Amino acid sequence: MANTDQDRKARLEALEAKLAEKRTPTQQTRHQDTHHSQAQQGWRMVIEMVAGLGIGFGMGYGLDTIFGTLPIFMILFTLFGLAAGIKTMLRTAQEMQASETSGGEERD
Repeated sequence: MANTDQDRKARLEALEAKLAEKRTPTQQTRHQDTHHSQAQQGWRMVIEMVAGLGIGFGMGYGLDTIFGTLPIFMILFTLFGLAAGIKTMLRTAQEMQASETSGGEERD
């Protein structure tokens, strides 16, 4: 009889362990909550490029209007804006690569 009591206790403990495992809620995080999708990163890079071009164009146009020159400043500052946009895009790509290699943790 002692053997069956021990068997019952062991089975009861196993059942309790299974029930406790089922009772604890598992937190499933969505992919969108933890990582930026590739499309979001792509749009970020496009916006950075367009912003650089737009700011450069606006500054050049403004200087051309003030000084009454040919569109030399507009062309020059648009090229500067292009260079700034490319530099910003490369920095974003480096951040993405660094966050990928560090196990997906985002860097601030």
